[in-house]
Amino acid sequence: MTTEHVDIRAIRSRRTFGQNAWRLLKSAPFTAKFGMAVIAFYIFCAIFAPVITPYGEAEIAGKAYQLSSWDHWFGTDQIGRDTLSRVIYGARNTIGIAFLTVCISFAIGGVLGIYASVTRGVLDQILSRIVDVLMSIPVLIFALMLLTMFGKSIWSLIFILAVLDSTRVFRLARNTALSVAVQDFVEAARLRGEKLPWIVLREIVPNILPPLIAEFGLRFCFVFLTISALSFLGVGIQPPTADWGSMVAESKTLITFGRPQPLIPAAAIALLTVAVNFVVDWFLHKTSGLRDEK
Repeated sequence: MTTEHVDIRAIRSRRTFGQNAWRLLKSAPFTAKFGMAVIAFYIFCAIFAPVITPYGEAEIAGKAYQLSSWDHWFGTDQIGRDTLSRVIYGARNTIGIAFLTVCISFAIGGVLGIYASVTRGVLDQILSRIVDVLMSIPVLIFALMLLTMFGKSIWSLIFILAVLDSTRVFRLARNTALSVAVQDFVEAARLRGEKLPWIVLREIVPNILPPLIAEFGLRFCFVFLTISALSFLGVGIQPPTADWGSMVAESKTLITFGRPQPLIPAAAIALLTVAVNFVVDWFLHKTSGLRDEK
């Protein structure tokens, strides 16, 4: 086969993938399209925050608690920082930290869960009992205790939440991989003499990816809300770093005066949570093989 034929096949493959992706997006319901648009907007704000914000993250740009104006669209906070700039920077900090935390939790829980389901035996029992103990303790209370012990730095927050959240990932990865590991095609691969890494990467992982991807979105929401709750309580992301949870806590007294500042970061939290759930629901519906109702 010549190089020209290979290039033509590669081009056709890319075109087919692009066409399929476009058809998939076009067939998505309005809720999923809305969710994807919101997520794309948040990502844009997180990446280009230093460019699109009128003021710096911790810059004192006016007097305390100024009302909305052309200079400060959402007013200022308790020390005169621009609320709009803080909300945009909060997207970078809150979303970035939550995304990194979920990636680490999937690396820990996913790998251990799949390995335990394939090998079984004593290691599987030990890991399962440890996970049962950790899951019996409420995440928020456990995180508060551990952050008090190990400090309130960003890296402490990331790794503590990642370890606690990895228990949920472990449970899902183990159960889904266990249901695949007993299938005939996996047993046939073992009889052919395939090694364990080949069986895991070629037979098990492709068959459990849809629920894991959906769980990634749901876990992102849970971690994102947990970080916001911890910041609201004063043990999450620390000032002067902008964070939506701490912004709600700092301006909560303005509610009694009819000022909308606390509602702005709260609305940003709620909107992102709803958007991610819309996309996850659509993805689960597509991967489940169910047909849309006419």
